[in-house]
Amino acid sequence: MSATGDTRRLLAVNLKDYLGAAATADWLGEVARRLPDAGVREEVELAVLPSFPLLERARRQLEGVGVEVGAQDVSAAPAGPHTGEVPAAMLAELGCRYVAVGHAERRVEFGESDAVVAAKVAAAVAHDLVPIVCVGEPDRRDADAAAATVIGQTLAALAEVSVAEVVVAYEPVWAIGAAEPAAAEHVLAVGAALREELDPTPHEARLIYGGSAGPGTLAPLSAGYDGLFLGRRAHRVEGLLEVLREALELRPPVHGGGGTR
Repeated sequence: MSATGDTRRLLAVNLKDYLGAAATADWLGEVARRLPDAGVREEVELAVLPSFPLLERARRQLEGVGVEVGAQDVSAAPAGPHTGEVPAAMLAELGCRYVAVGHAERRVEFGESDAVVAAKVAAAVAHDLVPIVCVGEPDRRDADAAAATVIGQTLAALAEVSVAEVVVAYEPVWAIGAAEPAAAEHVLAVGAALREELDPTPHEARLIYGGSAGPGTLAPLSAGYDGLFLGRRAHRVEGLLEVLREALELRPPVHGGGGTR
């Protein structure tokens, strides 16, 4: 898992489809107003992933405040007669930098296989999008067993790309929507095993944690993780700002990765 020169923390916010159009606009506006100028660009990278119809609005409302925009999914197919799909080329045209791929909810609710995830990663990379590859064990198990699962998922997701800038989001499925995130000891052990497996690869990768992540999650994981993949606990802007303040107080991650553009 090779690093580029970027040592900033990464905080990515998945808005999912909890918020309607008006509520999303309000959330974006509040983020744009309250985001501190210092630190976000130089020390912490913030990315927001709204629903597809709101990508253009997000790009406009967040323009000039140092926030990247990403999509919650991408089609594995190129532009063409694929009704309802959103191809990577369109996301790139809309100004997206990131795209989430293989989220547990996509795997469970829509039956996405490792092969589908790999095809989506390849489509994203082909259009200069950075995939946030979501991996995680489906149920509680010890760290060694969890690591074996996420290593397999990660290697499968990257099977169709030779060199890529990627973000790997470790999200234990059983922790998504739970009252608390997974225990730091477990998360750090899985992350260490994943880094060891990926270190010989040419991919430029950052490792972030998701799964009920929120205020107080980052500091215990900071020795092994480059940031967080936030969900509902960042849907309240004050929660996001609290995590941001915590990130700014920490030293830059020791691993880094993922260049700026």
